[in-house]
Amino acid sequence: MKIAIASDHAGFRLKEILKKHLGEHQFFDVGTHNEDSCDYPDYAEQAGKLVASGEVEAGIVICGTGIGISIAANKVKGVRAALCFNEFMADMSRRHNNANVLALGARVIGDDLALRIAETWLKTGFDGGRHERRVAKITKIESNC
Repeated sequence: MKIAIASDHAGFRLKEILKKHLGEHQFFDVGTHNEDSCDYPDYAEQAGKLVASGEVEAGIVICGTGIGISIAANKVKGVRAALCFNEFMADMSRRHNNANVLALGARVIGDDLALRIAETWLKTGFDGGRHERRVAKITKIESNC
């Protein structure tokens, strides 16, 4: 799978761990590339645009809590970023919401849990059915605003 991956300085270390552990996937790393202080919206936007354009199949964005980078990623039209703190949330964000970007908080979850969340998220598909109607309504809201 082609995956855009992005982080700020707080998420840099976890980003590198994820890329190494999930090496069977092709990562498009849009930064940051070190732990120097930087602004997460810059990287969320780049990853979000790759996902929204279809250049990649999914995205993973990481900051300290995951909150800021998920908010920023969700500003890109076509992105449905889900901030997940456990495997259940990861599973449901894909199955029911067809999330196309996973957001993680490097300072609030451990590395092992982050890896399990990412693995769950990447292997889970969209259930469709009644959930398609709901995702379509989200898309309509996005178009109307």
